[in-house]
Amino acid sequence: MAIDHSKKRARFRVLHQDGCFVLPNPWDVASARKLEELGFEALGTASAGYAWSQARDGGQASPYETLDHVRALCAATDLPVNADFEAGYAEHPDGVYENVLMAIETGVAGLSIEDRDGWALRPLPVAVERVRAARRAIDRSGADVLLIGRSEGYAVGQPDLEDTIRRLVAYAEAGADCLYAPGVSALPDVARIVAAVRPKPVNVMIASAAPVVDLAAIGVRRVSVGGSLAAAVWRSLDTAAHMFPIAERAPPRPERAAE
Repeated sequence: MAIDHSKKRARFRVLHQDGCFVLPNPWDVASARKLEELGFEALGTASAGYAWSQARDGGQASPYETLDHVRALCAATDLPVNADFEAGYAEHPDGVYENVLMAIETGVAGLSIEDRDGWALRPLPVAVERVRAARRAIDRSGADVLLIGRSEGYAVGQPDLEDTIRRLVAYAEAGADCLYAPGVSALPDVARIVAAVRPKPVNVMIASAAPVVDLAAIGVRRVSVGGSLAAAVWRSLDTAAHMFPIAERAPPRPERAAE
């Protein structure tokens, strides 16, 4: 691709300054290029979609596999790419720092850091230090990469709006450029998040929220789809496959006589 990473990153930052854009989530090079052909302005990786394409459950890809995947998508498209970088693929902030530096080298225009540890939320002070570590890595790199702070309470079955807002505000203060709480769906709740972190932009997942036009009206800057596109493809494959009879099994071969 002709466009360089610095131009992609600059364009990605501009997208977050005004209006509202949709960030679809491809899971391989082919889906990334198809979404570019369809006219989208930026792309986001989907850790679950990529894992499914490798016959794994979400969250099972290694950091090095994820980095290779992100690098391939960045090289395959002229669009800015936002990386779903899960929880930074490290237990401690120093590891998050090192891994974010490696992620930046792939060409990403943005990357997200979650505050979950499996199916539990990390204590807020711990989660804040991890966001700060990612911020330090980006600042050290000198690359204009957006840092997205994600609060996963709704995703892990702890739908506490007050705690979610408290966490997102803390991540914004720790250096996150954009804030995201997947699973928050009610417009009044989304509006409270937008107001709490303003002027920083907010991402909302369309799969569990209101129409894009309504989200844009309350100040949401970007709308992602997560693993929804990949899931839709797998459902379509399943439906199509069931249109055809399963081939009858050939009769078992007779055992070869011992010589």
